[in-house]
Amino acid sequence: MSYSFMFLPPVDDRRRRWADALGEEVPQIEILLPGSREEALERIGEVRGAFGSLDPELLAAARKLTWLCAPAAGPGPGFYFPELVDSDVTVTNQRGIYNDHISAHIMAFVLAFARGLHLYMPQQLEGLWISGGEAAPTVHLPEATAVLIGAGGIGGETARHLAQFGMHVIAVDPRVPEPPEGVHELHRPEALDEQIGRGDFVIMTAPQTPAMEGLMNAERLARMKPTGVLINIGRGVNVVLDDLADALYGGTIGGAALDVFEIEPLPEGHRLWKAPNFLMTPHVAGAGPYLEDRRLQLLIENCRRLRDGEELVNVVDKKNWF
Repeated sequence: MSYSFMFLPPVDDRRRRWADALGEEVPQIEILLPGSREEALERIGEVRGAFGSLDPELLAAARKLTWLCAPAAGPGPGFYFPELVDSDVTVTNQRGIYNDHISAHIMAFVLAFARGLHLYMPQQLEGLWISGGEAAPTVHLPEATAVLIGAGGIGGETARHLAQFGMHVIAVDPRVPEPPEGVHELHRPEALDEQIGRGDFVIMTAPQTPAMEGLMNAERLARMKPTGVLINIGRGVNVVLDDLADALYGGTIGGAALDVFEIEPLPEGHRLWKAPNFLMTPHVAGAGPYLEDRRLQLLIENCRRLRDGEELVNVVDKKNWF
């Protein structure tokens, strides 16, 4: 069935390229590219599908809208405003396109701590040669346990890698029905406090949801092994930075690696910049090839599914933002 689809403003060159590709792949739909919010407001009443961000006024005018494609896997604060959450509009996101890139980044952190790079890199910068020989500190991964907070696409791919290194993998997830490949134990979120102390590595791949914000605070960090390493590549607000700094300087945990931060960029002078046993990257874990192609193909597939009356891919639980 033909329908109208709108790329919500601002309409940039990328969205114009996507519109051209979409028109070729799903020629039965009419594609609207409004040049301003005012134009979008005038015409949004015609559309069944849209890409981008809405506000309450646009949503109220979108009388025929049944599907909104979020412009990211986890769009920023305010995207899921109350009127959208309460509406009948189905929202999809772009999760799944980063699984290989981010899981590789996680493994880089795991291997860095397992082989002591968090110690040797600062020594290199100071011009120090401190060799422990065969007695140098390591984590023998076949005897190590990882606790994965989040076992979706990224977490599942990470579990597969961890298991290939011989690690025992415990996953905590509210929605995944069966353990993905590589996961030896699957638990629900209420079991997290019982399981977190088993992890030599506690790896957070979870999205930002109301339940996840501030999850890793002083109390929960204290439940980790004193030698345990926290890794977060999910959402920055899920870890309380000041509590993490306290845990590192106080020796509550053995180390941490973050790619995402409660405040970005990490403020100049924050204690984490020079915290012991700490590695960081500046929100780059998702970097890698083919992302634009994957985004476009996901959009094309859902446009085709809407046309054909099929279930959409990556439907979001709007109340939980993911």
